[in-house]
Formats: sequence, C-alpha cells, structure tokens
Amino acid sequence: MSRNIWAGIASVSALAFTASMGGAFAQASDDLVAAAKKEGQLTVIALPHSWCGYGDVIAGFKAKYGITVNELNPDAGSGDEVEAIKANKGNTGPQAPDVIDVGLSFGPTAKAAGLLQPYKVSTWSTIPDTAKDADGFWYGDYYGVLSFEVNKDIIKTSPQDWPDLLGSDFANSVALDGDPRVSNQAIQAVYASGLSAAKGDASKAAAAGIEFFADLNKKGNFVPVVGKIASLTQGTTPVIVRWDYLALGDRDAAKGNPSIDVVVPKTGVLAGVYVQAISAYAPHPNAAKLWMEYLYSDEGQIGWLKGYCHPIRFNDLAANKKIPADLLAKLPPAESYAKAVFPSLDEQNAAKAEITKNWDSKVSSAK
Repeated sequence: MSRNIWAGIASVSALAFTASMGGAFAQASDDLVAAAKKEGQLTVIALPHSWCGYGDVIAGFKAKYGITVNELNPDAGSGDEVEAIKANKGNTGPQAPDVIDVGLSFGPTAKAAGLLQPYKVSTWSTIPDTAKDADGFWYGDYYGVLSFEVNKDIIKTSPQDWPDLLGSDFANSVALDGDPRVSNQAIQAVYASGLSAAKGDASKAAAAGIEFFADLNKKGNFVPVVGKIASLTQGTTPVIVRWDYLALGDRDAAKGNPSIDVVVPKTGVLAGVYVQAISAYAPHPNAAKLWMEYLYSDEGQIGWLKGYCHPIRFNDLAANKKIPADLLAKLPPAESYAKAVFPSLDEQNAAKAEITKNWDSKVSSAK
C-alpha cells in the first residue's frame, strides 16, 4: 500500500473485487451541506489521529465544511463502537456516535441488530461489490495487513515470521494493539498467527492462533497490555502486532528516535477490511451523510492513503491518475503483500466467535 501502482494493487486482485456498475446515488448536494451545517456537529468514535491518517482527514473535513467534530474514545475497539450505539439509542447528547468505523464482521451484525441506517454515497459505483452491503447499510473504506512493529534500539534482529516471536530473544516483548475479546485488530492478529501455524487452513486458523498465543504467554514472551507507540518507545512492548499503516505512521513520526522496523511476516499475511456505517439513531444524520461523502471523495480517499491505508477506491483513483507520484513512492513494495489473504465474512465471524470465547480460558490463564 510501490511500485507499478502497487502492481495494480495485488491484494485487491486477490479479493477479486469487481466494482458495481450501478449509478451514483446521493450527491454531496448544496441541500445536504446546508442541512449538515444547520446540525453543526458530527460525533465520531474510535478514530485516533495516528490511525490511517485520521488526524488530517478530520481536519480536512472541518476546514471544508466548518462543522465541529466531537471525538469520542479514540482508543475504543469495534465492539465498543457498536455498544456505544446500543447504549445511546434514546440519547441525542454528545455521547451518541453518529458514525462508526469498524472491522468488516461488525457491519452485518450491526445491520441485523437494527443499529444502522442506509446511505449510498455519490461514488457508490466505484466501491467494489464484495466490500459493501447492497442496500447501503455499510461499505468498506480501507484495508491493510498485519505486521510486526519493532523498536530496533532494543530488538536488534527483527522477527521475520510468526514462529520467530516464540524465541528467547523476545522475552517480555510482544504485545497486541488491542484486546482480543473486543478489538477487531487484535482478533485478526490472533487469526493471522493461526493461519501461519495452520499453513493457510482457514478452518483451523482460530484454534491454532489461540494455541500460538497461549504458547507465547507460557514462554513469557507475550505482554498482556495494549501496545501503543508510547510503550514501544519506552521498551515495555518493543514488538507490537498491528496494521501496517499504523506501524508505518509510527515509523515516520518517530524520525529515528527510536529506529522502527516494520515487517510484513512471510506467512500468515492477513489483510483486513474496515467499514463505515451511520448509526440508526444518529443525532446528526445529515452531518453523518456529509462525512461519508467526504470520506469517499477523491480527497478523502487520498487522505487515507497518506496514512498508509489502502483506500477501497484505490483502483479507481489509480486508473484515473488521481494518486500523486510522490505518495506512491512512499508505499511498501508489492512483493511484501503478494501472499495476503482476505478471509471471507463467514470465516471472520467463525474466528471471532472462537477467539473471543476461548481467549480468557486458554491464553490469559496459560502460564
């Protein structure tokens, strides 16, 4: 997420994404802009500024439309976002989120629970069919692959694959960026380790991932805290398993202090799609729709790409030569992602159920 336009972004090809040919639906019309400005506020949740370039994306939206953005709980996980909608069904105050940005598996379940409202952005036809709900209740926004973020001032030899993390060189070193009981990123990390251990067998990946982290914990290599740039820098979690775009953003922000290495593992290369949705109980529904229009515009999509995320409309942007050459040059080479696996929604749901159910009993207690 470079050469050769990321080789046509090989990972999207792996997904066999095919863009819908349907016509554009809702435009970011003057009426929508006026209605959103009348509401005056948008409430978002779980959008840390370092995640996917969201700091600049939010700033761009505010500058363009003059709408206040109320930012709730930046470090929340996908499950927390859904729970925030449930907890605020009858609340129009500042704790009620208008929009959510969650892991792929959370979109359909939130729709089934009646927590979302449909909206089709004006660029709807350029969002791949396999990355959106046909009725517009949720749609993919960006994706990345899980990587190892390594503090090179402490870890002299970076791990190159999942089994390396079990070695004695990584005692009290390895953390997840999230709680596997509620965080999509952490759940996917466990699943990715299992894909490696199970040699790509998706049916065995969740169980194998639980076993891998139980072993990591028994060996004393797993640090049971949520790893962040502060803990990486301080050395309490010198290796963090997290999305490549977060690790690459940390690498740039650190400017060599400490030196940060970002490694895409040789096996168990898992790509994760996140999705956007509007709460069925959004206090500011027009601001929410305008936010979606901004995110799925060329400007919004390139904003995510600047944060090292692969925007869902990447192929469309590339085909129309909308991506700046200097930005393409900063992205990792395609060969690191050639083996990326995009699990189906059913596979993700099955893995999520198994991992969240068994984490406490098989990993947290494993000593």
